Amino acid sequence: MRVFVLLFNVRTDNEGIHTIQLGNRNLVLAFEEEDDATRYALLLEAQDFVTPTVEAMEQEEVEEFCVGAGYDFQLVPKGFIPQSDLDRWLIAPPEKNLEKLDWQADAQPQPEVGEPMAASNPDLDRIRRQLEGLL
Repeated sequence: MRVFVLLFNVRTDNEGIHTIQLGNRNLVLAFEEEDDATRYALLLEAQDFVTPTVEAMEQEEVEEFCVGAGYDFQLVPKGFIPQSDLDRWLIAPPEKNLEKLDWQADAQPQPEVGEPMAASNPDLDRIRRQLEGLL
């Protein structure tokens, strides 16, 4: 079956797939409907996250990738209706996004969803400038 996933830096050496971090696990979302994947990508963009590209892939190929990478796989079926807070993340991204976009760089421990991210002074300065720009 063909599914739709969200990719970053498509067809580059730094290509990556969108995941949701739950504790120490990474969850790859695969959407049955392209419109659902596109809507999710637009929600990420609205949160000032890098806009992903919606790509069609065979579900088996995505599942094999997840097994090899140690990721969990989650199919978001057509007409999915969330029943819990966790389910909500399958149709709308968490409010906090990781800022690290260099998938090839050395892995560093990442905070859990909802856990505050430590920010360096340059990060704080950038955030402060963005907030001041809103005034």
